[in-house]
Amino acid sequence: MRLQLALNVRDIDEAVDYYRKLFNVAPHKRRPGYANFAIDEPPVKLVLLENPDAPERINHLGVEVFDAAHVREAGSRLEAADILAETEEQVVCCHAEQTKVWSDEPQGLRWEWYVITDDAPVRVATSACCDGPVAEAAVPATGGSAEVSAPACCDV
Repeated sequence: MRLQLALNVRDIDEAVDYYRKLFNVAPHKRRPGYANFAIDEPPVKLVLLENPDAPERINHLGVEVFDAAHVREAGSRLEAADILAETEEQVVCCHAEQTKVWSDEPQGLRWEWYVITDDAPVRVATSACCDGPVAEAAVPATGGSAEVSAPACCDV
């Protein structure tokens, strides 16, 4: 399990350069207007979304888990506490297929609890977290990039 911090950034290249140096790690995934870093120490998934006109720097927060049972457990717990906002099964968002649950804290900050079920899907993203359909393309694990037909996903 690791925390996810999704940030809106003004310039994706500038932000990737900075965070590469800060955490001494290359991005796990790079797409036009999007990058993520899967950092082991400290255990964090840092997601960068190029969104220069965003009124807030924090896009959303999350908890990445590594099996769907943890997402179901979180969903049950959030539902019992009456703070479950949404459940999504196998949606393509942030350039990966995911199963997730969402909760909105009282001041409006969105939290997701999610598992990645396919890190390089080849299909169109239609999740509520996405800013319209995004064509996804498989990319080698070496960090190469693929052409994407629309802006970055997950503009929550």
